[in-house]
Amino acid sequence: MFFLRKSTLERLPVAMTGVRMGERALQLGIDDPSLVGAIAGKVGLSGHAAIVVRDEREAAKARSAAEKAGALVEVQVQSSATLPFENDSFDVIVLHAARGRPGSFEDAAATATVREAHRVLRAGGRLVIVENGAGPGGLAFLRSKPKFPDSSTVVQGMGAAGFRAVRVLAEHEGYRFSEGLK
Repeated sequence: MFFLRKSTLERLPVAMTGVRMGERALQLGIDDPSLVGAIAGKVGLSGHAAIVVRDEREAAKARSAAEKAGALVEVQVQSSATLPFENDSFDVIVLHAARGRPGSFEDAAATATVREAHRVLRAGGRLVIVENGAGPGGLAFLRSKPKFPDSSTVVQGMGAAGFRAVRVLAEHEGYRFSEGLK
């Protein structure tokens, strides 16, 4: 049996999102604050990182995570599903599905958020939904199997919002990653 160092485990979710240096990346919601700083750090100074959260408490978490990572992040507080950005503004959008809430497409607000993500994403861009099943961290493999919402619901919801080539990328370390292209 081998153990991965904590720093390696923290990079796994970021690597699965496929965010690259120089991209314009938008994050929607904040489930795991460490992902906020890590994704923002990944785009570097040549890219642009933004996050939309629901309230000032979440905004403070996002700013703190970015500061810890030494990354620049534009933090927007928006209580409605309408995103405060122009059409075709981002290369990649990462939706943090806090304990399955945005991934549950029975909720009209979640569906509206995914439609808005489609609007602000450039042609050829991608939406990555990160669902947290058992909780973050390297000890997730010691817990019972993560409990995720049915993946077909997420895939169908992304397809209904206009995304194509929608698929579940992986379930790893307590996270599930789904991706769709515009």
